Amino acid sequence: MTAPFSDLRLLDLSIGIAGAYCSKLLADAGAQVTIVEGPRGHPLRQWSASGSPIPEDGDGPLFTFLSSSKERVTADPASLDDLLTHADLVVWSPGGELSITPSKIRTMAPHLPVVAITPFGLDGPWSDRAATEFTLQAWSGAVIGLGRGDPDRAPVHVGGQIGEWLAGAYAAAGAMVAWARRASPGGGQTVGELVDVSMLETLAVTLTYFPVTFHDMAHRPFRTGRAVVTPGVETTADGLVGIGVGTGQQWLDFCVMVGHPEWTEDPTLFRGRGQLRAEIAAWMAERSTAEVLDVAGAFRIPHAPIGNGETLATNEHVRARRSIVRNAAGFDEPARPFRFDPDILDSAAVDVPQDGLPADPFSGLRILDLTSFWAGPSCTHALSMLGAEVIHVESTKRPDGTRLLAEIPSTEPNCWEQSGIFSGLNTNKKSVDLDLSTDTGREQLRRLLDTCDVLVENSTPRVLGQVGIDVDEVRAARPDVIIVRMPGFGLDGPWRDDPAFAFVIEDACGLTWMTGHPDQNPLWPYSAGDSTAGVHALCALLIALQHRRRTGEGVVVEAAMLDAALNVAAEQIVEWSANGALLTRDGNRGPVAAPQNLYRTADDVDEPWVAVAVATDEQWAALVAALGRPGWAIDAGLSTAAGRRCRHDELDAYLSEWCATRSADEVVDALWPVGVPVAKVMQPHEQPLLAQLQARAFFEEVEHPVTGVARHSTLPVRWSGGPTRFHRRHAPLLGEHTQELLGDPGSTS
Repeated sequence: MTAPFSDLRLLDLSIGIAGAYCSKLLADAGAQVTIVEGPRGHPLRQWSASGSPIPEDGDGPLFTFLSSSKERVTADPASLDDLLTHADLVVWSPGGELSITPSKIRTMAPHLPVVAITPFGLDGPWSDRAATEFTLQAWSGAVIGLGRGDPDRAPVHVGGQIGEWLAGAYAAAGAMVAWARRASPGGGQTVGELVDVSMLETLAVTLTYFPVTFHDMAHRPFRTGRAVVTPGVETTADGLVGIGVGTGQQWLDFCVMVGHPEWTEDPTLFRGRGQLRAEIAAWMAERSTAEVLDVAGAFRIPHAPIGNGETLATNEHVRARRSIVRNAAGFDEPARPFRFDPDILDSAAVDVPQDGLPADPFSGLRILDLTSFWAGPSCTHALSMLGAEVIHVESTKRPDGTRLLAEIPSTEPNCWEQSGIFSGLNTNKKSVDLDLSTDTGREQLRRLLDTCDVLVENSTPRVLGQVGIDVDEVRAARPDVIIVRMPGFGLDGPWRDDPAFAFVIEDACGLTWMTGHPDQNPLWPYSAGDSTAGVHALCALLIALQHRRRTGEGVVVEAAMLDAALNVAAEQIVEWSANGALLTRDGNRGPVAAPQNLYRTADDVDEPWVAVAVATDEQWAALVAALGRPGWAIDAGLSTAAGRRCRHDELDAYLSEWCATRSADEVVDALWPVGVPVAKVMQPHEQPLLAQLQARAFFEEVEHPVTGVARHSTLPVRWSGGPTRFHRRHAPLLGEHTQELLGDPGSTS
């Protein structure tokens, strides 16, 4: 029995969710993972987001979920040397009892690739600054997001520690890239590669929608102001439902659905539909959740029930696909976020050594990209930034939907070439214009596929056959081809053909449930569904490529958006099943820190907020000292996390009063130097103002032939082996490479 990474011996020296999830994804792909603990044990052993008691000698359900397939050893600095000698790769995060650094690991074992996961990255002026995910979301612009929330209330962060999970997924991808290079001739077998993963950069690319590139190309922010999206999360007669309109056609259909066809006659209502909130709410309140879902399905309007830890395991679609399974310890957990045909993770495979692997494993790799919008293109974009040739197929009749998000009048020349969102997702790619509704276009597509190593698509399951690609025929003719399918809800199950936008996936998996103020309906994260799917599909594709390197065989990958999202919402599932504890949204509070909140400052700006999070007793002592040791703060009852959590309202009142007379810069300057996690709440397009992102060259300038120079975000991973620059060429013009790749597109000879 051999899986793609069965020859990889991995040491996990991390202490948080991100590192544990990184090593879990690799363990699922066959790696032999050993968790290295200090004498007091791994911090996650006693972690429960609900505060449910865990026996002193027991393990919490989250730790069990993340560690079931791993070995565990207790070590001290003296015994670590032997462990490193016999390992192939290390995953590390700061903190913990062993007090070791990546530079020390590389000194002790120069052959080892080291994956380091830190809040800000290993270098830059903020590399040693205190942070929590909450303050990182504020710095990244994710708290404002796409105008999330009621403008009369504080904005809210995306709940559920999602940054930890996404940083872990990117770290897993980074590890796989480093391992593939190490195994390639000339790929650096002597000195292990350093893989530097920044959680701040992870949040910037996953929870905001390419705001800097959009701003540079359109000369304005993508969204201004905040609002509750309408329709969005709606109250029905018996619960909550998510309904969204992602396109103009869906809005027209929605108007008919709710009995107001006259709304379609006013073109201003598509953008100004917030004024219809009361009428829409009244229509929803008269119907059950099941009724709303039924009629939305009939109109093909994106829809989903609002899932949570209690309801997910009984969801009809999740049950049909077995997307939640039973852990041997007796509680429910998400199944793996991707599936393979044949099952290369659980079935035997014969290794056939492959000759002639390039020094860079992605050099010469040709990918046929049939994806659109965000989830699929983000998967293929990562590989295009690492050297693969990616051919993006679209047409003048059906261009990639993100080309139309520039919000430029269709009468303007080249309006479809001015979208910062399309540009942010598609640099280095080539564009082929093929009308797949015609026989000629479908034949050209099949001929193009014959020249490619990988096909990636993210449509509903029926679409691939409609454009003339029969998966079984392709596999019979090309046993080495890899086909990555990214349907919203999977290739089977009762929801398989339902439309899936990011917000629908967030609704269904529980991410929406965790986001918002507790006294209001939850809010969409409004980006996480797509970005989560993209990075997990990337991991799945890297696993498939490793399998092909070892065996010469191709594979079909199913990377359903919902399955990926269920994994980053795992804590809700395991807490309910193991402890009967329903995790839910709590505004800007959370399970890690207390006090934790947004506080209004004296700044005269649209969003005058600062984020403060006290995660340890030492940080509390530092905060008290920075405040001048006021009488209310030196109460002994506040010296413990439990005491502070019980009096959170009181602490919020005092901190609000203190922050209200100071600018955000003054608050940051007072608290950050003494080690208190703090951040200004930034607008998403202000990311380049951050000294840390400047120092790490997170943005690269790219010149576009229509719009000129714009800054583009890179990957939240840095490899010591390169690339030193990620964006080599501007995003393609529509059909720019048709002649180069196909010759005369009208010819089939």
